[in-house]
Amino acid sequence: MSNRSVLISGASIAGPCLAFWLERYGFTPTIVEASPSLREGGQAIDVLGTATEVVRRMGLLDRLHEMSTGKRGTSYVDANGKVRARISSEVFNGVGAHGDTEIQRGDLARVLYEATCDTVEYIFGDSITALTQDENGVQVSFEHAPPRRFALVIGADGVHSRTRALAFGPESQFARHMGYYICIYTIPNFLNLDHWERDYNTPGTVAGAYSARENSEAKAIFAWASEHPDYDYRDVAQQQKILTDTYGGQGWQVPQLLAHLDDAPDFYFDAMTQIHMDTWRTGRVALVGDAGYCASPLSGQGANLALVGAYTLAGELAAAAGDHTVAFPGYEQRMRPMVEACQKFAEGTGAWYAPASSTMIRFRNLNVRLLPYLPWRGLIGGAPQKVARTITAADYAA
Repeated sequence: MSNRSVLISGASIAGPCLAFWLERYGFTPTIVEASPSLREGGQAIDVLGTATEVVRRMGLLDRLHEMSTGKRGTSYVDANGKVRARISSEVFNGVGAHGDTEIQRGDLARVLYEATCDTVEYIFGDSITALTQDENGVQVSFEHAPPRRFALVIGADGVHSRTRALAFGPESQFARHMGYYICIYTIPNFLNLDHWERDYNTPGTVAGAYSARENSEAKAIFAWASEHPDYDYRDVAQQQKILTDTYGGQGWQVPQLLAHLDDAPDFYFDAMTQIHMDTWRTGRVALVGDAGYCASPLSGQGANLALVGAYTLAGELAAAAGDHTVAFPGYEQRMRPMVEACQKFAEGTGAWYAPASSTMIRFRNLNVRLLPYLPWRGLIGGAPQKVARTITAADYAA
């Protein structure tokens, strides 16, 4: 393969990780990102299992530990703020073992960007509008930049991937709504949380806050059960109205959390959706991370899939000397077991996080209180770890 140019759409987690490894293997990656600058919002995410090994091989694990949330656990409170149950992060998801950690999504994006920006071309504030493939490459049209030609195009542009829509078809063919919504934004740490999260449930909803960046700020987080309403994922005003309509009149600190909505610099709202595809490749175009196989926030495995998927795709391209007809099928074969395990793991998680009735809320709280004393607590707390290690990180020669 004489032309080793690769266009990557998306500068969140999967895109920069893929660019890091492609550049190391002698390819020439370019990243195009629709946002005018790096998007640094989002929720706290776990880096577990095989993803931890990928980050270690990148030489970035110490940096992730420096920026870790350091969250020690979660309390479940009633409308009066009384703690009804509490659980440590280590018991809940295994964070803290084997070098695994929790980090803000935006902080991880920043670390990956800083590791690549000196050697990888980034184009911010632009997006792909058309893809035309032939036997030698892909002609790419952009919203603003002049057309360019690349050997390969990789969509790493999230659950609402434009690359996927252009190359594979509309999102409706692949999206599977999980029955829940999520909203996250930055707020002042007015609850004085110390590396801790507090969650309040009513039937079918959860509202909470957790401290971030050494307690200097906090994140408000909302999740609720709902059928798929007719809304525009790009219309922030409409999304904010859905949120306030859903949580209006609730107790605890919910009114105070909503009071900071207009000042939020990083409002995020979306349906919890999985992407299911029979294949993540078509010709010289392939997908990685949420664009191809989003497992939804309910899985807690989105960053792990993005990091491991990017590492595997780059490695398979290197092993095949850039021959996508060999590398793309190899990538799919290696990643499919982890994708299926992570997507299955998300099923039923919402019933624990946002129980459907007051009885189920009490039952969940009882289980949380008992969990540290149960002989099978290791199986429950270790479940995310097990899923995150569904596959190992193959050794690809640089």
